[in-house]
Amino acid sequence: MKAVAYTQAGLPPDDANSLVDIELPRPVPGPRDLLVAVRAISVNPVDTKVRRNAPTETPRVLGWDAVGQVVEVGSQVSLFKPGDEVYYAGSIARPGCNAEFGLVDERIAGRKPRSLGDAEAAALPLTSITAWELLFDRLGVAENGGEGQSLLIVGAAGGVGSILTQLARKLTKLTVIGTASRAETQAWVRELGAHQVIDHTLPLAEELKRIGVGTVTHVASLTHTDAHYAQIVEALAPQGRMALIDDPAALDVMPLKRKSLSLRWELMFTRPLFETPDMIRQHELLNRVADLIDSGELRTTLGEHYGRINAENLRRAHGLIESHKARGKIVLEGF
Repeated sequence: MKAVAYTQAGLPPDDANSLVDIELPRPVPGPRDLLVAVRAISVNPVDTKVRRNAPTETPRVLGWDAVGQVVEVGSQVSLFKPGDEVYYAGSIARPGCNAEFGLVDERIAGRKPRSLGDAEAAALPLTSITAWELLFDRLGVAENGGEGQSLLIVGAAGGVGSILTQLARKLTKLTVIGTASRAETQAWVRELGAHQVIDHTLPLAEELKRIGVGTVTHVASLTHTDAHYAQIVEALAPQGRMALIDDPAALDVMPLKRKSLSLRWELMFTRPLFETPDMIRQHELLNRVADLIDSGELRTTLGEHYGRINAENLRRAHGLIESHKARGKIVLEGF
């Protein structure tokens, strides 16, 4: 089968050897696996981080967002059957989906939204799982809850921010404040439903004051947490909650003590990586997101379509993500 892989870590995306087209054997499903014919994928920051930082002795296939059709199921599969259309992010402990066929545990796959094309649906799985778990599991906000409270989303125009903004606006009563630094990304965040948008290149406290907000009760820090950390602590109300998804080199928790602030990390790969007892929650929430898409309450976060799935186009996509100028998700479709 066709696949795209990297064989040498650390190469910049404009190097022709950073990602290469290869041929691999078609995988064989285990007991709980779906074998999926991949039709569309999207690209995430985790793809670029692994390519840059994880040495490999054999070609490694990246990609943790896919849409496709089930062609074979394992002996213990009960949630899907051959012919079903699915979307999923998968597990970082297994080969990614930048290949014609891929394996995914049925407990972390969901039904593809019926109202979306393959490329539009491929934009959703990883970021939807991340945003859902961050908002409801890590920050502890209840659906239809949060009245009189507020959520500051730092980096609201990116992939996770684009779906988190929608979930918070549609499914909670929180006041949603997104940050974005350019006119076009600020417009995008407003379009997705943020009540207010501020510029994270300026001091957050001053920007919040400008829109009449003193402090916020919840913060989702999605990018450059180390650069914004002191300002986030200042912006949070006493007993507020902060959750993050990025990888600051260091994080001093002592400043949180005075306000009794809570700090949580979100990694959507945790459940599949450790096969937690509640692993099936990702199947359930992906189905819920599909329902919300099909009912018109949520929209795809597709930002740019980069053409067919091959090494050249994936190198371009990695380059845009590493530039930190992406709006929404970058998708590729078909081999």
